[in-house]
Amino acid sequence: MLFDSQYRDLKNYLPWHRIQRMKDALRVIDAQKRRIHTSEQVHADSHQIVAHLEEMDCFKQAQTIMVYYPMDNEVDLRSLVKKYADQKTFLLPCTSLRRRKIEVRTYVKGAPLKKGAFGIPEPSTPIHKGKIDLIIVPGIAYDLECHRLGRGGGYYDKFLQNRNVIKIAITYEETLIEDDFQEVFDVQFDYIVTDEKVLSR
Repeated sequence: MLFDSQYRDLKNYLPWHRIQRMKDALRVIDAQKRRIHTSEQVHADSHQIVAHLEEMDCFKQAQTIMVYYPMDNEVDLRSLVKKYADQKTFLLPCTSLRRRKIEVRTYVKGAPLKKGAFGIPEPSTPIHKGKIDLIIVPGIAYDLECHRLGRGGGYYDKFLQNRNVIKIAITYEETLIEDDFQEVFDVQFDYIVTDEKVLSR
């Protein structure tokens, strides 16, 4: 018979192992889905998502908005940034590998971006330490309760922890998961915006 402490350790170990396998499987599936997305599909779906965002009160009211630079067929918000760059302040995440955290810098219209960690273009402006009204991020998969599964680095989890700010996750409709997979997701968002609809928690 196992001692109580051994039993607790084993009980804790097995679910974590199962959850990790589920996360890894979802990441592989998502990568495959995005890989077969054509540039035309990315453009069309991104256009629909941008249209949804423009209709949301939280976007209309926000003055300082954190977005991201799209990679690997992620939803592309560059048209949104370009359209509102003279009316709102947009921030881009910059990953510090040494500090293992995200820092945000102001996007300046027309200014060149440099390749940062993971080859993602980043601004060279000073680190933004002021208020952020709205945060918009991509993800690997989501459930219908607005929980997000990221790429596995934990950078967004750490950045979003204890931040009292409206958070929007954007994704393609096919990455929504209807089953109750809450235990495998990392962060719960206020909204999910897809090319077909807007969900709120």
